[in-house]
Amino acid sequence: MANQTLVLIKPDGLKKSLTGNILTRLSETKLDIIASKIVQVSRELALEHYQHMKDKPFFDELIKYIMGHYHKKKVMALVYWGEDAINKVRQICGSTNPEEAETISIRGQYGRITTKGVYENVMHASTNESEAEREIKLWFNPDELIIDVYPTKKIKLSKTERVWT
Repeated sequence: MANQTLVLIKPDGLKKSLTGNILTRLSETKLDIIASKIVQVSRELALEHYQHMKDKPFFDELIKYIMGHYHKKKVMALVYWGEDAINKVRQICGSTNPEEAETISIRGQYGRITTKGVYENVMHASTNESEAEREIKLWFNPDELIIDVYPTKKIKLSKTERVWT
């Protein structure tokens, strides 16, 4: 069954210039990239993304990490889509804990644990379909995906936007 997953190349992955290596490894999945962008992560986005970890003792460090306080202040966000996307991506990226990840996985090759206990594991991948939906909707607007993977509706907004001059 086709599904979609959010992939984030985290600030440490960008600082170490691993984007090409990670994308090359992910291309082994034969999945399609249906959205991508570079994001400067706000505190609000970081808190919402990691809401399920708010009770962890390393939560504040985790928020600083994803916001780029220790590395580059940006993240590359992508949506991969295709047959069994979530499982295929998670298999290549490896265990969340870089010390437990297989050495042939992305996290096993490039990740580390800081002295403060933060897993600098260079990337994020959604864990299941409900998390993928929550995360994709958090990081992307419907018009940023080239395939309609979730139902949408059109609404008229009257808001101030920044535009090119």
